[in-house]
Amino acid sequence: MKTSSILVAGLVGSASAFSAEQVDRRNLLKSLSSAGAAAALAVGGNLINTEPANAAYSQTYLTEPTDEFKANEEKAMAFKREQLQQKKALTDVLTRLTTVSNSEEELVNDLKELRYLVIKGGGMPAGLKKDDLVKQVRSKKAKGFWPTAVEYEYQRLIREIAFQQSPNKDKDDMNPL
Repeated sequence: MKTSSILVAGLVGSASAFSAEQVDRRNLLKSLSSAGAAAALAVGGNLINTEPANAAYSQTYLTEPTDEFKANEEKAMAFKREQLQQKKALTDVLTRLTTVSNSEEELVNDLKELRYLVIKGGGMPAGLKKDDLVKQVRSKKAKGFWPTAVEYEYQRLIREIAFQQSPNKDKDDMNPL
């Protein structure tokens, strides 16, 4: 009952603005807004909600890391250390291949060692790309001495890197190709 009387009072006040011969827009808007505000106060209680929309779902932040987080961080650091060691070993052998090795036997042994490191690490270590390795080996190959046995070992290395990057071990017996 109280709500309807406030609404009626607001509408009566706004009706007086309509009765004038010349309708002034400002007066009309003021009276309509006051009637709307009165209705909103009567229905909702207040026009402005002071609580944020997600107040019920606010998160509490942890003051210190959990044991699971610490364990995961330790695993990540161990992996990073292992990757750095593998990268250093592979870079050392690659440097030796491109600068020191000059005989067929040395070149073949260096390429075999690179292939072994790729197998041992399960692929190329983080921070070292196949393209970088290929560029360095090709620069050595372009300098001149590159026997057939060395080329075979180089091709084995490239195939091993490709296999480690995409180890498709599933045989498709239905595929004739």
